[in-house]
Amino acid sequence: MNRELLAEGLAALALPAEGPLFQSLSAYLEAIEAWNPTHGLVGAEGDELVIKHILDSLAPLQFLDRLAAEAATARTAATAVASPSRVEAARRRTRLADLGTGAGLPGIPLALARPGWDLVLMDRMTRRIAFLEAMKKDLPLPNAEIVETQVEHAKGSFDLVTFRAFRPFERKLFKKVFAVCAPWGFVAAYKGRREKAEQELGEIEGLYTEQTVIPIKVPFLDDERCLVVMKPAPKTRV
Repeated sequence: MNRELLAEGLAALALPAEGPLFQSLSAYLEAIEAWNPTHGLVGAEGDELVIKHILDSLAPLQFLDRLAAEAATARTAATAVASPSRVEAARRRTRLADLGTGAGLPGIPLALARPGWDLVLMDRMTRRIAFLEAMKKDLPLPNAEIVETQVEHAKGSFDLVTFRAFRPFERKLFKKVFAVCAPWGFVAAYKGRREKAEQELGEIEGLYTEQTVIPIKVPFLDDERCLVVMKPAPKTRV
């Protein structure tokens, strides 16, 4: 595992290139490479694993920070109107769901970079869940909960809902994706080419009220990346 590449990539993203985050990400990378031959976690290794999975997961972090702040403000305001006595309870930690997390991407890098958030990492594959549970214990990840479930059976209400695995957008599945996003929250999809992402948005039109496609620069990666941010339409609330 190329530690220098990881350090340079973190620095390029204005994240600490040494210390707890760097050490935990290094241990996570080493664990992926150790488990990968038997568990088939990701189709990458070496530099490609660092760039296309770890740095790619962290590249939109500044935008996710903004979304988390917006969601917190809207959550507190909504609670103040509905139940003034519960305003203090509404000022809680950001809750993020990572659907179809696989090897924990982007969930684990986000959980390590933002220990003040509470994350739920969901996946349907038992062999992946075993790896995620090991990471929760070994890294450790006190702010992450591991849930074995299909996206269609996901439960909860989250400020942020992320995923990297769904290609392309599909209407039946996305009804559930939006259902677990709180009314004040955001769905943030990691995608590749902007043009392709904009085309896919047409397949789920009506499930969201607002959408923005944000170009994302991943250090050392020439391929195009973007973050598709969507607000859930009122009828999808739970």
